Order: sequence, then C-alpha cells, then structure tokens
Amino acid sequence: MTKSGKFICLLIGAIAAASALASCSTGDKAAPTAGGTAAEAKKYTFRLAETQPPDYPTTIGDKEFAELVGERTQGRIKIDVYPSAQLGEEKAVLEQVQLGAIEFTRVSTGPVAEFNKAFGVFSLPYIFESDAHMWKFLEGSAGKKLLDDLSSAKMRGLSYYTAGARSFYSRKPLNSIDDLKGQKIRVIQNKINVDLVGALGASATPMPNGETFSAIQTGVIDAAENQWSR
Repeated sequence: MTKSGKFICLLIGAIAAASALASCSTGDKAAPTAGGTAAEAKKYTFRLAETQPPDYPTTIGDKEFAELVGERTQGRIKIDVYPSAQLGEEKAVLEQVQLGAIEFTRVSTGPVAEFNKAFGVFSLPYIFESDAHMWKFLEGSAGKKLLDDLSSAKMRGLSYYTAGARSFYSRKPLNSIDDLKGQKIRVIQNKINVDLVGALGASATPMPNGETFSAIQTGVIDAAENQWSR
C-alpha cells in the first residue's frame, strides 16, 4: 500500500537544516581573505548527520556531497559524515542544526514540517503521479521556494533527495485499507502522518526510525510506514 514519495533535504543551519539536505548558515567566514588563495585561507571541518547506515543510498549520497565539497574547495572545507544516527535521530538533529551545534544534516521532510509547516505537503498521500511529476515540482520555482523559506527557521535548504514512495509493512498481510484498522502503526514524527493513519482506522505511534524494527519485534507496534530503499 503505497503513499506519496518520501523526500529528503540536505540542510545547512543559519544557524542550519530540511528530506532535503540542509545546513546551518555559516555566512562568509569560510571564504578566502582578500588577495589570498584557497590554500592560504583557513580550513574548516564540518559535520553532516545521517540517520541511515553507511551503505544506505542517502548516506552514499552524503559522502559524494562531502567529496565534491572537498574537491571544489581544494581541501579547504572538509565534511565528515556521521551515519547510523550517531549524532541523534532526525528531530533532535534538526534542533541542533537550527542552533548551529551541527553544521549539516540529511533528513526526511516529515520532521522538517515541525519547523516549517509548508513541508507537510510531502506527507500527503498520492500528490504526485510519477517521478517525473515529482521532480518537475521539486526543481521548479515552488520547490526552490520551500527550501529558501527554511531561512525563517534558521536553516538553509540545499537540495532534495528521494528515497522512493512510502509503503505500509506489517506483522500480518496487508491486502486492503481495511487490514490497517486497529493496528498500532509507527509513523514519522509529524502531525499529518499521525492524522493520516488515524483516518485509516489505525493507531499512530510516532517514533524515530532507529527504534522501529525492535518495536515490531517486541510487539510494541504492529506495523510501520516507510520506503523501500532504491
């Protein structure tokens, strides 16, 4: 049972953060001094928080981003990627990015909606007809405006990732919407996702991704919604 696509931002915090890739705003302090070269300029090391394991597609994308930044700044800016929620789960990391304690994070858009309500649109089901339709929106003026508007939450949205469409999975077969009724379902920490699951007749249990599988194994929840990595 598939829902709308899951989007991830790369964020930089201004003091930094969107799933989108986001970060805190560092201003011009990392720029070379007047008349100086990149080699003469001060070097910086930043951290990028990632919740997924080292071999996960988004983590691989983070590492590629870090490599490109290193190459294009001639080693002046180094970004260390911390996978597997080493720096915290998404909502906690977003708060740290917002405060400037962590410079970058890659997070899903669900938690970002708690900082900018407009991102809640990505939690609605069936809003895109295809990948082409989705990327036309994300790369268009509306998608770029969403990233720009994160500045009001002291973050800067850098780009979008996609991790595929979200689906429900359960301890028992799901053949129709009726099979969701009465189940305790893990959702991301976002009000729209909670309301959606409630509207389907199930009981929503918000929790970080890292706790999901153990919660299913121990019977704390019956099911969850997430995306099949691609």
